[in-house]
Amino acid sequence: MKGESPMCPSYTLHTLQDESEVSTCFPLIKQLRPHLSSSAEWVSRWRAQSAEGYRLLGLRQEEHFVALAGYRLQNNLVYGRFLYVDDLVTDESHRSCGLGEKLITEIKSIGETEGCAKVVLDTPLSNVLGHRFYYRNGLLATALRFNFILERAS
Repeated sequence: MKGESPMCPSYTLHTLQDESEVSTCFPLIKQLRPHLSSSAEWVSRWRAQSAEGYRLLGLRQEEHFVALAGYRLQNNLVYGRFLYVDDLVTDESHRSCGLGEKLITEIKSIGETEGCAKVVLDTPLSNVLGHRFYYRNGLLATALRFNFILERAS
C-alpha cells in the first residue's frame, strides 16, 4: 500500500460478519451500487448472498470502513476453481491511497490459499478509470460478457 501520510492514514483489514457492521457500510456500497435503496435492503441482500458463499472484506480507518471487496469462491468448467469479485469500492474521499490495491492483493492471496486458478471480476465497458486500475494491478481483460434481461415473475 502507498505510504502513510496525512491524506492516507493507516487502515486495518477486517472480514465483516456482523449485520450491524455491514449496515454501517451502506453509504460506501451505495457509491458502487446506487440502485440500492436503503441500508435494510443492503443488509438483506448481504445476508442472502452470504448464504451462497459471499464474503465481505473491508479496510477500516478507525471506526469507519473506507473500502470494501465482496467476493465468493466458485467452480465452473471454464476456469475450474476461481474467486469471483462481486464488488470492489473505495470511498471517493480515500481514493489514491492504495486501498483498492491492498484489497486486490488480499483477494489474490485468498484465491491462492483456497486453490483457485483465477481471480475474475466483471466491470462495465464504460468504466474506463476502473479498467486502468485493474490493468495496473495485473488483471487482464480476457472476455466480454453478454446477457439479456428476463421478465420477472409478478
